[in-house]
Amino acid sequence: MNTAISRRTVTASLLAGAAVLGTAGVASAVPATAAADAPRGPHERPDAPTVVLIHGAFADASSWSGVVGRLQRLGHRVLAPALPLRGLASDAAYIRSVLDSVSGPIVLVGHSYGGAVISQAAAGAARVKALVYIAAFVPEVGESALQLTGAFPGSTLGQATASQHYPLPGGGQGEELVIRQDAFHQQFAAGVPVRTAQVMAAAQRPISLAALQEPATAAAWKTIPSWYLVATEDRNIPPAAEQWMAKRARARTVTVRAPHAVSVSDPGPVTDLILNAVRSVRTGR
Repeated sequence: MNTAISRRTVTASLLAGAAVLGTAGVASAVPATAAADAPRGPHERPDAPTVVLIHGAFADASSWSGVVGRLQRLGHRVLAPALPLRGLASDAAYIRSVLDSVSGPIVLVGHSYGGAVISQAAAGAARVKALVYIAAFVPEVGESALQLTGAFPGSTLGQATASQHYPLPGGGQGEELVIRQDAFHQQFAAGVPVRTAQVMAAAQRPISLAALQEPATAAAWKTIPSWYLVATEDRNIPPAAEQWMAKRARARTVTVRAPHAVSVSDPGPVTDLILNAVRSVRTGR
């Protein structure tokens, strides 16, 4: 990969760089469809929407562990499916299949690259009543994560990533990005204990370059109420970009002094914002 593409890719990747990999346990150990069809537990609230949490690049569903535990203790039904991280359209189609398996209203949450995914997956999904973006991309139709990253200064992801290749189903090779383990803590999870960040770095899942370059074909935030958490210490997506995207989407916005991996470092404020969306869906306000 040449230097220009590498820098832009890395930068975009950091935007796309997503929900820092899980540490304290797996948020969802069963297939999403099986979990969606399962009966509600004795402490679950039948009047509440299902909360569906979508991680981003360099992460997995366990990055939501702290949020999942808090929501479940309050009686909320939660799903945190794994995202393939191979292409925006294909990732969104997979998440749409998860949404279609859920009964009743849904609050759909995305972190980083996962924000682009939920913006596309929720288009035309009648049961999705709220979108919650956690330090995430909110693309307009025709925009890509890479494009949005480069529109604002401040991302240092370009210097922290490395490129590698993987086999494509039809033959040939695709290009994917990973965060260098020695840079992961400082770049993505500065507010997380060092040992925890080391586990995240070792377990990170790469994202394809194509996913970061692929333009959005839908923007569900135009018709579905949205909420946004800006992470002011984000070194992946510049905070100025987050604020701009939140304002454009007319999202109800909060700011938290936290790194990009805010769902790991500060699950409390993340949970509170999701609960605000849940209450809005329940009350119609």
